[in-house]
Amino acid sequence: METGNILYNLRTERELSQDELAEKVFVTRQAVSRWENGETRPGVETLKLLSKFFNVSINTLLGSPRQLICQCCGMPLDDAAMSKEPDGAFNEEYCKWCYADGAFRYTSPQQLIDFCVEHMASEQWPAEQVRAHMEAVVPNLKHWKE
Repeated sequence: METGNILYNLRTERELSQDELAEKVFVTRQAVSRWENGETRPGVETLKLLSKFFNVSINTLLGSPRQLICQCCGMPLDDAAMSKEPDGAFNEEYCKWCYADGAFRYTSPQQLIDFCVEHMASEQWPAEQVRAHMEAVVPNLKHWKE
């Protein structure tokens, strides 16, 4: 879905006029109209305001052009699983289970892997397979490379 359609749907779901949305994000009604008609896209700072106002990620506002994964544990990210910064802004790099309120939950890759093995293992996916998978994925994620 295109950004304009997404913004239109979010705005109308909340029963807001273009004027009301424009006022919330400090632009003109004409700017909102141009976004919804696909003539232009909001700038970066306005996308941040829209993201916070609608409580959706910028990735969602842009039509989810890329598949996001947590750069700590490797879990696929959607808006419901995405972490937030202390100011409420989405952090599109980490899930809410690895990073919350400006702090990381796990202090080492091994601590994360042990937690995942304990909670993800099942009859269909034995602990040894979970551990092997996590040991292959986790060290390659941005958080653990830094």
